[in-house]
Order: sequence, then structure tokens, then C-alpha cells
Amino acid sequence: MSDPIIIVGAGLSGIRVASLLTSKGIECCVLEARGRIGGRVLSESSVDRPELGKFDLGPTWFWPQQEPIISSLVNELGLQTFVQHTDGDILLERSQSQPLERHKLPEGATLSSVRLSGGVQSLIDAVAATLPRGTVELGTSVTTISMDEAGKVTLEADLADGKKKSIRARAVILALPPRIVASRIAFSPPLSTQLMTSLQDKPTWMAGQAKVIAIYNRPFWREDGLSGQVMSWAGPLQEIHDASPDSGSGALFGFFGISAKMRQELGKERVLKLVVTQLTRLFGQLAEKPISLLYKDWSIDTETAVDEDSIPISDFPNYGQPANFSSGKKKIIFAGTETSSEHGGHLEGALRSAERAVAELME
Repeated sequence: MSDPIIIVGAGLSGIRVASLLTSKGIECCVLEARGRIGGRVLSESSVDRPELGKFDLGPTWFWPQQEPIISSLVNELGLQTFVQHTDGDILLERSQSQPLERHKLPEGATLSSVRLSGGVQSLIDAVAATLPRGTVELGTSVTTISMDEAGKVTLEADLADGKKKSIRARAVILALPPRIVASRIAFSPPLSTQLMTSLQDKPTWMAGQAKVIAIYNRPFWREDGLSGQVMSWAGPLQEIHDASPDSGSGALFGFFGISAKMRQELGKERVLKLVVTQLTRLFGQLAEKPISLLYKDWSIDTETAVDEDSIPISDFPNYGQPANFSSGKKKIIFAGTETSSEHGGHLEGALRSAERAVAELME
């Protein structure tokens, strides 16, 4: 019996690779260091009020007009979507001492995006449901990938219980952020200096960011003709959007303008107090007491970020396949959204990289 294809990483890209291989009758196994699937996809609900819905602390939406791969997959899986709320005025906050500016965007100024009912995790779960039981092994952190002169590939992994495991592979698909590959996995023979540099030069999408979601009984800002969109130079949140489910409760989510280092110095409790103060300043007293605050700082997630990711990104990264890479007759293949030259950093990029990785394997 031949060795399976080993996929390292159970984010959207890795899970989709496994689904595509399974549909072709090819045996595979997904190794995931976390205790859950999804990677940077993370949909959570309020601990005290789970009935209010699930909210995305990772990627939130996609654009059907520009992203055909995810649109097709969502339709194929029968998942429900709804249009992201953007109706109403946006707010500009130039400083805490200046009056808020209220603006109405011209019709058609923004491209319509859609969200998944139940959060993006519903996409992960639906793809994972196409896999045979036992395909994904959680709590399995790959530390070494070796290839001998005969082309036989062996992986070494640390397990959650402290034990170690050795796994033989027909080939390996690395569905991880390139910087995680470079910093956490040892290769024998070693990767070239040029390839290591290429991996390290690809910032991990979202790795330096944090996201907060304030949940309310209803989206009260809409009653005042506001879209929930804000651009702020006062902070701590720099960009705010409506995060309400398609019915019922209301929610606002924001990305931070303050650095990862500053967030860590302030601490979670202080950061969240500053967030509520800002939301109250922007949307009034009804924003002062959210039912729940969900918070995820990706910069301290060790399966997502390395030290270099705490440095803010000034320009959109140059994503695509690692440079100067020879896969040794397709024994090692790179996947993940950062390896997608088009739509890198997006869900669409993750899916495109999965299709490309499988196509490379099949050549």
C-alpha cells in the first residue's frame, strides 16, 4: 500500500486540498497543530448568549463579482449567504477634538460583498464534511520534513500529549503561512538560502492585526441612517464595519490602528475599554454597554504569527509562489493564501492555491 499525501495545515486551503484529493480517490491525511480546524477562519458566539449568532474574528466576507472560485464552492455546498450591510452614511473621525463627519457615499461607490450565514466557519465545516472520518489529525505539529536519496519523504511531528510521531508521505503539501514554514519546520536536505528568504519575505495576512466585535441586541445605528462604517484617525479602531447577522442581533467589528506591540503593552482589558469608549463616542450611549465583546489578537497566536509579523505592513504584500523553489519531483508543494499571485490574503486566494497545488501534484 502506498504512503498517503500529507497536507500540513487545516485552514481553508489545506482542507480544500484534502477534499479535492479525496474526490479523486487519492488517500491523504491533514496534520494540524491547533486543536481545531479553520486556521485563520474563526467564527465565535457570545458565551452567555450563543443564540445571537456566530461572528467572524478572521475573514468575514467575499466578493462574488470578482471571486468566482469561492462563489462556486459556496453554491456547490448549498451554503446560505447574505449581502453585507452598507446602506446609510459613513462616519469619519479625524481626532477626538474634532466633530464627527457624516458622509453619504455615491451609489455604486463600493463593491457589494456577501457573508455566510453562520460565519465563514460554516464553509470550513462543509468542506471538512466531504472528508472520510479520521482524515484530519489535530494537535499534530510538524517539526521536520526529510527526503532521502531515493525520494522517500518522512515527517516528524510533536503531539499534543508530548509524544512524537513519525509519518511517511508520498508527497507533502504545505498549507501554512510561508513564515511559519520557515521558522517552525526543519528540512533535510535544507532549503536553499534564496527559498528561505522568499518564505520569510511573505508577511502572513492578518498576523499583525487584531479584531474586536461588539454585540448588541439590535443594529441600532441603522435607525439613525448609519451604515456602521467608520474611518478613524483617533483610534484605537481605525476601521469599523457592521457585523450584524442576517437577522436578529446587531454587531460592529473593527480593525485596530494601534500596533501589536502597543496592544500587548496595554493589555486586553485596557484595549477593550478603549474600544467601548470609542464606539460610544461614535454611536452614542446605546453603544456603551455591549452584550458581549469578542476579541482575537492574531499577533500573539503562535500558529499564525512570528515576531516579524508584529511590524505593521505599509503596502499590500507581493504574494505568490516562493521564489527559486524546486519541489524535488513534486515531493513538496506550497499552498495557502500567501502563495496565490491573485487574491493573495483572501479566501479566494486560499482556494486558488489549493486547486493549483492539486494540479501540480497530479502532473
